Amino acid sequence: MAKSDSLTLPLIYSIAIHAVIAGVLLISFEFTPSTPEAMEVNLDQSELGMSEEIVSAVTVDKSKVQQQADKIRQKKAEQEAAEQRRIERLERQAEEARKAREREEQRRKEIQRQQELERQEAEKARQQAEREKKEAERLAQERAKAEAAAKEAERRKREAEEAERRAEEERRKREEERRKREQAEREAAEREAQLQKEMEEERARRQAARRQQVMSEVEKYQALIQQTIQRNWNVDDSMRGKSCELTIRVAPSGFVKSVDTGSGDANVCRSAQNAVLKATTLPVSEDPEIYEQMSTIKLTVKPQL
Repeated sequence: MAKSDSLTLPLIYSIAIHAVIAGVLLISFEFTPSTPEAMEVNLDQSELGMSEEIVSAVTVDKSKVQQQADKIRQKKAEQEAAEQRRIERLERQAEEARKAREREEQRRKEIQRQQELERQEAEKARQQAEREKKEAERLAQERAKAEAAAKEAERRKREAEEAERRAEEERRKREEERRKREQAEREAAEREAQLQKEMEEERARRQAARRQQVMSEVEKYQALIQQTIQRNWNVDDSMRGKSCELTIRVAPSGFVKSVDTGSGDANVCRSAQNAVLKATTLPVSEDPEIYEQMSTIKLTVKPQL
């Protein structure tokens, strides 16, 4: 029983040592450079005897350790191959990432170029919009000016039409006033002409009446003068049926200024002239108008036998 325990213990230690070595190798493979570093192991006196036993067990199991080491080397080679594959995969991934970055950079540059083009187009569009806006404002201002000018022209047209209407109305008023004035003047002229006519007619009637009156008065005084001549005329039978024209001029007092004889019997004319002179004065009217008609009297006298 004791011998069995003495054999089992070194085996356990050997297995433990192998496990530790395998773990260290694995850790060194994973986390340290390929060149292994020396590992320092400190053993106390109590463990020294045990280590000797372990060395003895290791020596005994050298073939197993070799096998284990080959396995470890194989595993390490596999791990290195896997790592190489991983590195190559990472390199491929890095290359793909680089290419992706290049494509992304190219895409970014393309986007930037496109954005720049879009910015330029937007700037052109903005400038075009600004120009169109300014043009629209200019057109709006011109339209506003044109509308203002049209309104001003319409206002002036209305004012001109209103002025023309007022002028026409004023002209019509003046024409109407002129027509009324001319009508009034014609009517006044007609009334005046009618009044003048009536006055002329009245004057003519008065003149006629006056002439009639004057002639009547003249005839009356001529008759009186005839009677005066007959009273102062010495006649005889030899004068019967004979006559003489006398032209007698008298003063307003009736004084005979002259007596002229005209055609007629000479004896009758001479005796008639003597009769007028003998009368010295003849009856005349005190009315100047009647006297005017009698200042020179032409008579045809015949002796009354």
